[in-house]
Amino acid sequence: MGLYFLPFEKELVNYQKKLETAKTFGKEQEIKELEEKIEQLRKKIYKNLDEWQITQVARHPNRPFFLDYVKMIFQDFVEMHGDRLFGDDKAIIGGFASFEGMPVCIIGQQKGRDTKEKIYRNFGMPRPEGYRKALRIMKTAEKFKRPIITFVDTPGAYPGIDAEERGQAEAIARNLREMSKLRVPVITVIIGEGGSGGALGIAVANRVLMLQYSIYSVISPEGCASILWKDASKADEAARALKFTANHLKKFGIIDEVVPEPVGGAHVDHEKTAFSLKEHILKTLNELNKMSITEIVNDRYLRFRKIGEFLEVEA
Repeated sequence: MGLYFLPFEKELVNYQKKLETAKTFGKEQEIKELEEKIEQLRKKIYKNLDEWQITQVARHPNRPFFLDYVKMIFQDFVEMHGDRLFGDDKAIIGGFASFEGMPVCIIGQQKGRDTKEKIYRNFGMPRPEGYRKALRIMKTAEKFKRPIITFVDTPGAYPGIDAEERGQAEAIARNLREMSKLRVPVITVIIGEGGSGGALGIAVANRVLMLQYSIYSVISPEGCASILWKDASKADEAARALKFTANHLKKFGIIDEVVPEPVGGAHVDHEKTAFSLKEHILKTLNELNKMSITEIVNDRYLRFRKIGEFLEVEA
């Protein structure tokens, strides 16, 4: 993966170039000083990111994707293919694996890094067969009493005509209904973008964790700006209005826990991010595993009933 700097990281570019030159000529003292300077600059830049800047970090091309976490967190992953109705959607990957000695079911949306993989994965936008495949895998997990861990990273469900013809809305709606009744623990992690029903189609969970620089929203900032102001270039203004970052959503009760990322975002250190995420998943899974089946189902129901609570006061 090549270096890629976001617009608000311009200060880092010159120092990074100097660091590469110093490494080429083996100047140890200069390398150390430059690395310290870059770290200080990152801390300064990332201390007060706004919602639009966090959106850019969530979409960073070098950010870890679902399959990166599979390699770093899980063992013995066996993938399952197809929805047994139409085909195999490459935007959603799922199967069974071992997690800290426990057999689990894992499902995630996968984006692509280069052009070829992006097209192969449909830019992480699932079609109906992807959601039906995910549900088939979840039902198998329920049958064999395996906890389910889902990883959300999608701009949204694919809006193409072919997807609509095959029942995109029905497939997502069915997942929402069936996931609400699953008799095993379900954990969802937002690792990048969590876009609309495309995200929620695999995110009806007992606990929702969210990486620090991820976003989770009913609509993209560009889509929101296009609707409100008929101008997608106002996406930065829409992002601030949507309040779809981890800290906002934690306050609203939409997510349960914010998972810290390294200074500079997950793309700076994949392994450190994966370790942090693994610790949070393990802690959450151990808590849910103590519940009975009835408690698990009721817990999931009550979690969603609490979202959007309000207080009525007399005028």
